[in-house]
Parts: sequence; structure tokens; C-alpha cells
Amino acid sequence: MKTVDIDAIDAVVLALLWLNLREQTGRAWKSLNWDALDRLYLKGMVGNPASHAKTVELTDIGLREAMRLAAQYFGWSSEE
Repeated sequence: MKTVDIDAIDAVVLALLWLNLREQTGRAWKSLNWDALDRLYLKGMVGNPASHAKTVELTDIGLREAMRLAAQYFGWSSEE
């Protein structure tokens, strides 16, 4: 049986959050895996997802890493 790479899942979820960012707010819809969002919160990448808000705020570190991962996984560039 193969082991699940939780860090890879978290990286892709963070990249998806970047693609889902609302302009100028640093917030993204939090309709992704709750366990991954909790882990990203513990890693300091996003604000606490356990709120009544429908969005989660990416931290400064999370924004930079999310942009890097979006470019790595999806070829997205901030210049586009």
C-alpha cells in the first residue's frame, strides 16, 4: 500500500488557494479539504479556517509560497 504524501497535498491546496484569491484582499474561498486547511494554518500559511467566514486569509508567507507553487504546478505567473 502506498503512503499518502500529506505535504504534497498541502502544497497543491495552497497553490489552488492562490488561483482562487479574491483581488486585493489576500483571501480565498475555503472550499478545499478541511484537514489540509488546518495543516496550512498550523504551518502559518493561512489564518484560522475555523471561522464563520466563507474565505480564509493567506499570510504574507502563505501568499509568497502559494504564488511559487501555483507557478510550479500550473505554470501561472503574476505577470499574466
